[in-house]
Amino acid sequence: MELMSHSSTFLLPTIPPSPTCALVVLNQSLPRFAPLLWKHAQLRLCADGGANRVYDDMPLLLPHENAFDVRKRYKPDVIKGDMDSIRKEVLEFYASMGTKIIDESDDQDTTDLHKCVAYICDWAPDLDKSNLCILVAGALGGRFDHEIGNINVLCRFSTIRIILISDDCLIHLLPRTHHHEIHIQPTVEGPHCGLIPIGMPSGSTTTTGLQWDLAETEMKFGGLISTSNIVKGEKITVQSDSDLLWTINIKKL
Repeated sequence: MELMSHSSTFLLPTIPPSPTCALVVLNQSLPRFAPLLWKHAQLRLCADGGANRVYDDMPLLLPHENAFDVRKRYKPDVIKGDMDSIRKEVLEFYASMGTKIIDESDDQDTTDLHKCVAYICDWAPDLDKSNLCILVAGALGGRFDHEIGNINVLCRFSTIRIILISDDCLIHLLPRTHHHEIHIQPTVEGPHCGLIPIGMPSGSTTTTGLQWDLAETEMKFGGLISTSNIVKGEKITVQSDSDLLWTINIKKL
């Protein structure tokens, strides 16, 4: 089984050469480290009302700078979605700054995050998808059905690295098609973590590097799932016969 490696180096101020990175901003409060995510990304998209968050929240995260200058500097490349949440003045501001506006209000069968991920895949059609990482800020918190919809996007695009990020934690998919190594960045994440089967029960999950490792353990809703676990070292290994969600807390520094 092929190995897939994971690392949260995007949370570090300086990072080594990494996969092509895109950032999607959704319509929840920006994490305090949003300017850092923005710096690491080569493409920045706002999903509809996510543009309101960038417009409103970025100046609050950089209070010692002029708000207008901050808004000019943190200009999304693309705003995409059904345009039912973005405020008129925000849309007009970014359009005047050259942001590409894509109205997909005719498509009500996919979420705004789904639309943005599809755009990113089209943006880099020749890129090996193993070299693409999509960071999603504002994906957690707020309405539970929105959160579940965002998690569903992880499953629908299971061959692409998509990481849902809030101020408190991150979540990404561990596809059952691979054996996984998760390289912990202890200065910025952990120690609390979890592994949750998604889509189907896990008949057998095995881990190393956790306080409570799993050994060919069955996990399912209505039974055991691995929550409130703790990372012991800087490398976790996971192998499972089902897709799993990996989550770990982000430290407040």
